[in-house]
Amino acid sequence: MENQAVIGVVGLAVMGENLALNLANHNFRTAVYNRTVSKVDDFISGRGAGKPVTGCRTIEEFTAALETPRKILLMVKAGAPVDACIAELLPHLQPGDIIMDGGNSFYLDTVRRERELKKQGILYLGVGISGGEEGALNGPSLMPGGNRDGWPAVEPILKTIAAQVDGVPCCEWVGPEGAGHFVKMVHNGIEYADMQLIAEAYGYMRDALKFNNEKIHRIFSNWSRGELAGYLLDITSDIFTFKDPESGALLLDKILDAPGQKGTGRWTSVAALETNTPVPTLTQAVFQRNLDADKELRIRGAQLLPGAAPDENDPMTADEIAEEISALESALYCSKLCAYAQGFALLKAAEREYGWPLNYGELALLWRGGCIIRARFLNDIKAAYDREPGLENLMFDEFFRDAVKRRQDGWRYAVAASALFGAAMPATASALGYYDSIRRADSPSNLIQAQRDYFGAHTFERKDRLRGEFFHNNWTH
Repeated sequence: MENQAVIGVVGLAVMGENLALNLANHNFRTAVYNRTVSKVDDFISGRGAGKPVTGCRTIEEFTAALETPRKILLMVKAGAPVDACIAELLPHLQPGDIIMDGGNSFYLDTVRRERELKKQGILYLGVGISGGEEGALNGPSLMPGGNRDGWPAVEPILKTIAAQVDGVPCCEWVGPEGAGHFVKMVHNGIEYADMQLIAEAYGYMRDALKFNNEKIHRIFSNWSRGELAGYLLDITSDIFTFKDPESGALLLDKILDAPGQKGTGRWTSVAALETNTPVPTLTQAVFQRNLDADKELRIRGAQLLPGAAPDENDPMTADEIAEEISALESALYCSKLCAYAQGFALLKAAEREYGWPLNYGELALLWRGGCIIRARFLNDIKAAYDREPGLENLMFDEFFRDAVKRRQDGWRYAVAASALFGAAMPATASALGYYDSIRRADSPSNLIQAQRDYFGAHTFERKDRLRGEFFHNNWTH
């Protein structure tokens, strides 16, 4: 059939529509289908008008419009809708056809689907996509994984529509089965932490230092031109000066402090628990969203619970204020590093747990453009894994060791100052706790082992014996 589509997109919500436009704008003839047919009609007559897009009103029409092997990108809600969509497509597919799930699917669901569809000859890929609606339209970060046999057919398409940094597409094969969605999940876990760390720095400047939004804007703008440069710092700086169209006042001050979430941060924490991987900063960011979402609880807490009583009659000098700002910058940098170290540790755990060979330096490159956590910082991470591909922990790299050495006094000062003032910075504090824990050769957990053996005869190892030899003591005699 003439003018058959190179690729098809199922689901025309914001992300699906923008990805379809991205494909069409790169001259890939694209078939589109949506269960609500009116969305197809609106798209074809609206944003897709005049572009190489074929609108389809049934699954039969959609699959018939695709060249073989068919390449289908699902952009539907994660969970049961993905399974329902696959079931609807299957009677119209043939062995060798490729299904890509571009939603935020749970990685174990992707493992299950990839294995089930392989038995039927269908090549299933879980493609992590980051960048929001802007990235979907102009170039997202893509993290494809799944059945490797499907990769050669879609590689030139995905690499063309992905974000490009220094001529390199932010898209590369990640690994088998659910690796693509696992990597995207970890990306989101780091994103949760990054956003929380930025919010804590803002909260300290607003509440402890009494800075107005304009002054905070100038500080974040300055930070965004330095080593902290990245997308989240850029948009944060913009937010502080954006005016509310209704009132003309600053919009940020009108927004209720009750954040939402879609679950990928929680999945990261669960995966960390299941693989015995400590990710306290990533998890604290999830906990803090849960706590902050309960606005009524916090209002009641503000009424009932006493806090610190800082001396309001002792204003800081200009030099002291500059020191505070510098300390906050150091705290944000070091805590951000800890968040990435925890995320990459979780990726290493997945490699051990599931046998997925992951290239950590390449993953850092995938996140340099298009995605939410894109930042200058990632070039340093790539360099760290180039120096030592088997790096045990990102914090151990020589570049980052030196960076923390230069900044840790400010980091510690910021955490201590926030505690003394009563300005909650739990993610920042957890990052410092993580750093101090991994650098401590002798922890106090020997006491925990003694307690466990005392009440439950759980045994313990001895410092003066070889590892792997266990002992029990009769503590009551």
